[in-house]
Amino acid sequence: MIYFVWTLPAFAVIISIASGRLGTLPASVVGLSVALIVTLTSAPQIFLAPDAAISLLRGAWIGWTVAPYILGGLLFWQMAIRPGNATMPVETALGDPQAKRRLLFTACFLIGPFAESATGFGIGIIGTMMLVRRLDVAPIYLLSFSLLSQTMILWGGMGSGAIIAAAFARTAPTALAVNTSLFLVAFNVLWLPLYWSMANKAGIIADWRECASEAGWLGLCLAAVIAATVLLGPETAMLASYGPIIVLRYIADERPDRRKLVRALGRMAPFVLLIGWLVATRMIPPMARFLSETARMQPFAGAPAWSPLFHAGTWLVVGAVLTGILRGHTAAFGMEIRQAWKTGRLAVLTVITFSMMGELLSGSGVAKGLANGLFNAFGAWALVLTPQISAVFGALANSGNAANSLFMSSQVSLAAGAGLNVAAVIALQQAAALSLNMVSPVRMSIVCSLAGTPGRERDAYRTMLPFAASTVAVVFIGSLLIALKII
Repeated sequence: MIYFVWTLPAFAVIISIASGRLGTLPASVVGLSVALIVTLTSAPQIFLAPDAAISLLRGAWIGWTVAPYILGGLLFWQMAIRPGNATMPVETALGDPQAKRRLLFTACFLIGPFAESATGFGIGIIGTMMLVRRLDVAPIYLLSFSLLSQTMILWGGMGSGAIIAAAFARTAPTALAVNTSLFLVAFNVLWLPLYWSMANKAGIIADWRECASEAGWLGLCLAAVIAATVLLGPETAMLASYGPIIVLRYIADERPDRRKLVRALGRMAPFVLLIGWLVATRMIPPMARFLSETARMQPFAGAPAWSPLFHAGTWLVVGAVLTGILRGHTAAFGMEIRQAWKTGRLAVLTVITFSMMGELLSGSGVAKGLANGLFNAFGAWALVLTPQISAVFGALANSGNAANSLFMSSQVSLAAGAGLNVAAVIALQQAAALSLNMVSPVRMSIVCSLAGTPGRERDAYRTMLPFAASTVAVVFIGSLLIALKII
């Protein structure tokens, strides 16, 4: 009976979201309230009000440290694209099938993920859809191609999800992101042939040479972002790796003359300068040390520190302000700040609420108690079941943070108790939490609304089912290999 009581916070959130009566933020508040009651009355260890207060403050702090990524990323993106044109270079001539196919690939696998990395929360859908509309594909394919902007969601929102997950797992964000990226490679290996099939059905056909070229570009992207993660950490890896690749792709595809290249680089200037500065702050040791140690705050051991001069979110805001000043759009600051808050406030508040909930379950021992119960009932095979639950919950909540707040601590305890590879289990949990976000109900609603096709969610689900099934298969096989101690 006690194990059922300990699962009530998770059930409260799942039922609230699945009922359709509550959004993610209200559901997270319900879950937090239930978690507070459960931990104060039924925790497996002494857990009093002062302990709960510390856990709540710790969770709020963890959530706060990623808020600047969200709001700063949105503000910078809005100011950088303020003139109304895409700031990333893309093909302008679409007179032949090859040009259309190359624009489609660039939109789905380069520009969409790049936009998502700077802002997160489905914003990459907008950039991809804006470009795919030029190809005059059927509405169902417009929806599906736009959702492919979410393929690199591990690095979305300046890697904020990886930073939150690492805090729950009590590990380093870079190690978690690098390990999880191996699952992302497997996802993309399966997604690419599905993309080829869907593109052919949409009438954007390519021969085997173009398909091989796309595979090469995708391989380059994956290798570059993983290498950048190792060198720079997850927050700036996508910007630093994909920015140059997008420019390289533009030059290779369009072969611009000097005038076109200068104009394109002018549009890209805010991104180039910001990326260059962020890379410098990470790669020049004296600068990195000075910025990271100045005004550094870390009120809770094991939780992320906040160094205002080193935090990428701070420089996103600075970049937005400088872009507005240099481009003469200072009058728009008030409106753009309000728009960034309007777009990002639910995400910020939800991240903080779920972080508080996760810290309650972890600090009270409930997460560890659940892990022990699962291990006693199923042994190491419990690991095969829980990632699938995390995947479904992450999709329902439209956030890997929600799933990780509920399950990451339990997974770590389960791995330690069963003698499994803890680092692999952490990566599996993170990959599972993100695996179905691409087809989450919230993102489906967003893409249908933007495309002007409300009510087509069922058709979009049907088209994206192979993509979802392939991710579930990768997560299942990964969990089996870990449970069998092969990895």
